[in-house]
Amino acid sequence: MIAQKIHPGRAFCAIIVPVMAAVGGISEVHRRRVDELHRRFQGPFSVAESAELFRLDRPRARRLLAHLAARGWLSRVRRDAYITVPLGAERPGEWREDPWVVAARVFAPGYLAGWTACEHWGLTEQIFRDVQVVTARRLRHRVQEIQGTRFQAKTVAPDRLFGTQVVWRGQSRIEVSDPSRTVVDLLDDPALGGGIRHVAEVVATYFGSEHRDDRRLRDYAVRLGNRTVWKRLGYLLESLTTDAPELTEACREGLSTGISLLDPSADAKGPVLKRWNLRINVMLRPEAS
Repeated sequence: MIAQKIHPGRAFCAIIVPVMAAVGGISEVHRRRVDELHRRFQGPFSVAESAELFRLDRPRARRLLAHLAARGWLSRVRRDAYITVPLGAERPGEWREDPWVVAARVFAPGYLAGWTACEHWGLTEQIFRDVQVVTARRLRHRVQEIQGTRFQAKTVAPDRLFGTQVVWRGQSRIEVSDPSRTVVDLLDDPALGGGIRHVAEVVATYFGSEHRDDRRLRDYAVRLGNRTVWKRLGYLLESLTTDAPELTEACREGLSTGISLLDPSADAKGPVLKRWNLRINVMLRPEAS
C-alpha cells in the first residue's frame, strides 16, 4: 500500500518489468494506454490509428506517442509510425521490430518480393541485406531505411498484386510472392533479383526444385502482360538447356516484335539474338549467345 501510494508507476514497473531499468516511470493513465496499444496492435501503428483508439485529435495523439517513445515504452519506426516494446525488453531504446512485419505494414498493400522471396523459398544461396517489396502505394522514395533495415520498394498498379502466399511471423500476416510469381517478377524486372546473372541462377534452381509449376508460371506471365518476360524466359530456358517444350513454345508465341534488353540495368550494347528478339547485353557464360 505504501509503494502504491507514493510511487504507483514505479511499483508497476518493478513488478511487471524488472529488467527495464532504462525505461522511465509511467503514470496510471499512460500505463493503461500502453496496455491498450499492446492489445490492439501486433505490428507498427500510425498516429491516426492511435488517435482513433484513444479518441484524441491527431496533435494530442502525436505528442502522447512521442512522450511514450521518449520514456522507452514505444519505439519509433518512422515518421508518425510506432511499435510497442515487449515488456521484457532489456534495452527498450534499441528494440527493433521484425523487418518483415514492418514491411507488411508500412508498404501495404503489397508483398515481399524479389531476392527477399528468393531467400524465403530457397531459390538462392546468396544473402541480401536489403528487403525487397512490391507495393501499390505511391512513394516519394524508392529506397527507405527503417530501424536500421534498408527497404527497396517498387510501385505497381493494384491489379498486379497477385500470385502471393501468406506467411505468418508471430501473429502478423505477411504476403510473399509465391515461387512462380517470384520468377516472373525477376523476368519482368531483373533488378529485383540483383541482375540477370543471378536471375538465371534462380530460374535454374526453380526448374530443378519442387516449386516448379510450368502452367502457373505461364499463367502469371500472361496476366502480367509484359511480353519481354517471354523473351527472357525463352532465352534462359534455351541457355540453361531446361526441358520445358510446352513452356518454350508459349514463349515463342508470346514474343513481341521489338528488340528488348536482356538486362535493362546494363549498357544497351551487344549482339541481337533474333529468335528471341533480345539484345544480349550481359553474357551468362561465354557460349550463351
